Amino acid sequence: MLSQDDFLFVIHAAPLVAIDLVVSEPGGRILLGRRKNRPAQGTWFVPGGRIRKDEHLDDAFQRIAADELGLDLRRRAARMLGAFEHFYPDNFAGAPGIGTHYVVLAYEVQVPSMALAAPQEQHNAYRWMTPVEILRNDDLHENTRAYFR
Repeated sequence: MLSQDDFLFVIHAAPLVAIDLVVSEPGGRILLGRRKNRPAQGTWFVPGGRIRKDEHLDDAFQRIAADELGLDLRRRAARMLGAFEHFYPDNFAGAPGIGTHYVVLAYEVQVPSMALAAPQEQHNAYRWMTPVEILRNDDLHENTRAYFR
């Protein structure tokens, strides 16, 4: 595990690789959470997280689903939407002059909406929206809206 200073150096020097989960329920609505942490703090976003060094994609997917949603999900049950680039002017520590660059592998996964007991560690509120509402809503982060264009 990296110290905060080492992690900040990595953010300054290289992109991070992450998985975003575009979680849909049977009616087609998408789960969004309001982010508690930087970057994108305070914006509505899909759940996701970074892949750790030496972590296989399947393991990262399962860990992120558990951490972000409290669910045991497998990558083989998801549909890959593609690879996306996310650029943010800030970083997890709020250190000045250091932006964050993610290369994100986005996956769509369907879950029964009643099965969610999402943890509050990364998001302080959750809501379901249709893809049309997501595209029309200005308080969603642009990087989330990109998944529906």
